[in-house]
Amino acid sequence: MSLITLTHLSKSYREPGSGNVVPVLRDVSLNIQAGESVAIVGPSGCGKSTLLNILGTLDIPDQGEYTLDGHPLSGCSPAQLATLRSEKIGFIFQLHHLMPQCSVLENVLLPTLALKTKPDAATLKKRAEGLLRSVGLQDRLSWKPAQLSGGERQRVAVVRALINEPKLILADEPTGALDEKNAESLTSLLLELQRTTGTTLVMVTHHPAQAARMGRTLYLHEGSLR
Repeated sequence: MSLITLTHLSKSYREPGSGNVVPVLRDVSLNIQAGESVAIVGPSGCGKSTLLNILGTLDIPDQGEYTLDGHPLSGCSPAQLATLRSEKIGFIFQLHHLMPQCSVLENVLLPTLALKTKPDAATLKKRAEGLLRSVGLQDRLSWKPAQLSGGERQRVAVVRALINEPKLILADEPTGALDEKNAESLTSLLLELQRTTGTTLVMVTHHPAQAARMGRTLYLHEGSLR
């Protein structure tokens, strides 16, 4: 079953100052099945992050249709898109974006605040602790981000993305700030969690070796998929 369907999707921006229209995505059509792992690769400036932002409903296409989990998103209000993001999508970025004043456990639980309907606090805490245990951070619950290594901080970010049990994980260069060993470890962790939870993983990466570990690789060049 398709989780993501893009149909003839295009996106342009206007250059500051000149006002010239710059096409970023050109007539992109795509299907991603539920439970797939997909890498998006391509040169800098080809539109990878724009495509990921549209998949995450953080940006809106100029033309075309985006259907997520059977629901066409054209015409959705900002409030409806925000609800959809909190319930169906988890984000992992190159920089972990953890709140420095919050503990590991508190950081993981932050996305649950946006849920309209949520389990009780004890259930959420148990879920968070279980996920942190699965990534080897069961002894770091009360630690602050500054007390963690770079690899540990990214593992916390992975758990935070999974806490709401999303159907889709979007990862934008999640290993870009890590050394080779930690990058390989994080990629293995993402794929293992993707398999065990059944979620769909879409990852932008410039590392061919990491892309090769995904189930499918999409090449974006000058705004078009190849």
